[in-house]
Amino acid sequence: MPLSAYAAPFAGLALANITREYPNFPAHLITSPDERPAPRSLHPAFYGAYDWHSSVHMHWLLVRLLRRHGGTPVLPDTGPAVDVLDRHLTPGNLAVEAAYLRDRPSFERPYGWAWLLALTAECRAHRGAAGARWAEALTPAVEAVDRLLADWLPKATYPVRHGNHPNSAFALGLALDSGELSAATDRAVRERLLAWFTDDHEAPAHWEPSGQDFLSPALSEADAMRRVLPKDRFPQWLDRFLPALGSGAPCPLLDVPVVSDHADPQIGHLLGLTLSRAAALRPLADALPDGPVRTRLDEAARAHLSAGLPAVERGDFTTDHWLATFAALALDPVAHG
Repeated sequence: MPLSAYAAPFAGLALANITREYPNFPAHLITSPDERPAPRSLHPAFYGAYDWHSSVHMHWLLVRLLRRHGGTPVLPDTGPAVDVLDRHLTPGNLAVEAAYLRDRPSFERPYGWAWLLALTAECRAHRGAAGARWAEALTPAVEAVDRLLADWLPKATYPVRHGNHPNSAFALGLALDSGELSAATDRAVRERLLAWFTDDHEAPAHWEPSGQDFLSPALSEADAMRRVLPKDRFPQWLDRFLPALGSGAPCPLLDVPVVSDHADPQIGHLLGLTLSRAAALRPLADALPDGPVRTRLDEAARAHLSAGLPAVERGDFTTDHWLATFAALALDPVAHG
């Protein structure tokens, strides 16, 4: 199933959400009774889509849908998308966003940081004048994230392993894929991932999923290690980390999650889990030699994708403001860096 088949509805979702200021859930610390911040004043570029990180990655989705494949735009009518991106991704707007990040070193760490890097990479990959313009405007924010990552990593003694936004493995893997990090920070990310995860074994896959996961802790970790281990060492690491895959034993990571209430904002996270698992399972399978483990991962990726795609556009803001991003990841994995 190509991403192009979903380009028009996904673009409609992205456009509707990144320009929708309310409802809004700002992760902003109010420090005085006189402070009455409005979303657009805090975040002139990323004020929509309910929260900052969702706005950033829905911008990423929109730019991704502008990419050309074989000389043909994935999105047939590019005008509305370009107009909105031109209004949002301006030097002035992004200078405000960069200053906000610098002034609040833990804001959106590391999930929102990673998506900002991914957005910039996607703009750069657009290869047109508009993409270059947006990428240039994003540069101060990218530099802020690079500095924040470099400062944070030496203090990050332990990874965050749960299946929500602070998950360390997912964000750092996405940051590496962007290719937007400085050489020193890229090296520091790789070293931290190896320090955290190289010795992990027999992951408690039977604990997954938790009730509001949209990421799989085990698969996010495995996908991060796929990026940083030598190709010939990764299959052995994965066998030690998830031995059930090789033994043929049941593995809950391969079973599509049950989502009892799609409209519940937290239970609905499990819809994202179906798609983020699919997005991780595909490259994990590709990193392995032909054989039963690769086949199991491929089959599970297809099952998760088939289960998750119908839920992407439901007319319910609780999922419409973010879920299409993970569908795009599953349909067309990131491969920049």
